[in-house]
Amino acid sequence: MNYNLIIIGSGPGGYVAAIRASQLGLKTAVIERESLGGICLNHGCIPTKSLLKSAQIFQYIKHASYYGINVENVKPDFKKIIERSKNISAQMSKGVEYLFRKHKITVIKGFGKLAGNKTVEVKDRAGNITIYSAEHIILATGARSRELSGLKIDGKKIIGYREALTLDKQPDSMLVVGSGAIGTELAFFYNSIGTKVTLIEYLPFVLPLEDIDVSKQIGRSLKKSKIKVMVKSLLDSVEISNNKCKAIVISKNKKKIYESDIILSAVGIIPNIENIGLEENNIELYNKKIKVDKFYRTNVKGVYAIGDIIQGPALAHVASAEGITCVEKIAGLNPEPVDYGNIPSAVYTTPEVASLGMTEKQAKAKAYKLKIGKFPFTASGKATAAGNRDGFVKLIFDETTDKLLGAHAVGLNVTEMIAELVIVKKMGAKGHDIIKSIHPHPTMSEAVMEAAAVAYNEAIHI
Repeated sequence: MNYNLIIIGSGPGGYVAAIRASQLGLKTAVIERESLGGICLNHGCIPTKSLLKSAQIFQYIKHASYYGINVENVKPDFKKIIERSKNISAQMSKGVEYLFRKHKITVIKGFGKLAGNKTVEVKDRAGNITIYSAEHIILATGARSRELSGLKIDGKKIIGYREALTLDKQPDSMLVVGSGAIGTELAFFYNSIGTKVTLIEYLPFVLPLEDIDVSKQIGRSLKKSKIKVMVKSLLDSVEISNNKCKAIVISKNKKKIYESDIILSAVGIIPNIENIGLEENNIELYNKKIKVDKFYRTNVKGVYAIGDIIQGPALAHVASAEGITCVEKIAGLNPEPVDYGNIPSAVYTTPEVASLGMTEKQAKAKAYKLKIGKFPFTASGKATAAGNRDGFVKLIFDETTDKLLGAHAVGLNVTEMIAELVIVKKMGAKGHDIIKSIHPHPTMSEAVMEAAAVAYNEAIHI
C-alpha cells in the first residue's frame, strides 16, 4: 500500500508527528512492534510519574501529623502501586489509539526496516514480511537501556528501568548504578516506600549534567531521605549468590562489598538503530547516531530521523517538537527550527528539578558577564505552608543584554514552573520584564520574580 508518509515508531516523536501529518493532509501510517506510545508512555515517563505520585502520597500520609492529621498503621501495597501505573499507561496508550482512529492514521504492527527505493518492510510476530511504500519515511525508533560491560541486565537480579517499573515483589534493598534522571527518580521511589537504597555515581556529583547548585541540593535531599550516596565511585564487579547481588565498588581508592536484593542499571540509554536498514541504505551516522539537518533530513532523500536516535537531548518533548518541525517541512510549510538552547528538562525527584539553558559554569566558559539571582524556598510563604521548603530558583542573566541565559530550580512543583521561563527566553524578555510581571502571592512561582529581583539587587519581598 502507498502512503505519503510512513513513520517507524510510535513514541512521543512518532505519534505526534503522525497526528500533525494527518492534520496537514498527508496519508500516514505508523509502524509499531509494541504498544502505541512507545517507551515514554508505556515503560518510562508516564508509569514512572505514577509510581512517584504513589510514593509522594505515602510520604504525605506518613508525615500527616505535621499537618495536624493523625493517621496510624499506614503502609504501601507494592502490587497495587505497580498495577495502578500499568493501568495508567494502558489508558494513555488507548488515548493514542483513539487519536489515530480520529485522524485516520493506519497502524501497522510489526518491526519496520528501510528497504530502499522509498519502501519499508515490516515483519510481524509470525515472521511474515509485507512491503509498504511512501514518498517520505521518518525513523523514530527511540532508545533502550545502556549496559555496562560488567553489569549485564538479566531482568531478574540486574535490571533496567523497564523491569524496575514492573517488579512482582518490592525488594528489601537495591543498589542503583547511575544518578541521572532515571537513577535518581527510581532511587527516590523505592526508598520512599521502604526499600533500602544505595546510589552509586562515577562523577563527583549526582545529576551531573545539572547546574552545580542543583546537583549539590539534590545530593543533600537524597541523603536527607536516608539514601546512601556514593559519588566518585566505580562499580568494579558483581557476583550473584544465594539470591543476593554482591557488588564490589571502588571508592576513594578502596574496594568495598555492597549486598542487595536487586541492582538497577541506570547508566544512560543507547539509540535503537540496529537492523533498521541504515547500512544497506548508506544512511550517514555521527557519534553513533543518525546524522540529520535542521529539518531532520538524512543524507538519503525522503528519509528523516527524530528523537533519541539523533544528536540532542533524549527527551520526550524534544522528540515531539522535532516530529512536528519535520512533518511541517515535508508538508511544504516554513517551520522555525527547534531551538536547542531553549529546551526545558525535568527530573521528578523529591524535591523536583527543572532546568533550562546554560548552567553557571557553561555561561562563564563562554565569557559572559553574569548577573545571577537565587531565591531560596525557605523564604517562600507557600513553600513553608506546604511543608516543602527545600530548594531554590536560580536565574542567570547576561549582564550586557539583560537577557536570560539559564534557569535552574529545585523544589515543589518546579517542573510546572519552568515553562514560564521557556517563554521568557523565547521572547527575548529581560530581567526587569520578569521583575515587573506581577506574580500571585503566595505561590511557588513568585520565586521566579524574586530570583530576578535578587539578580538586579531589587529584592524587597524576602
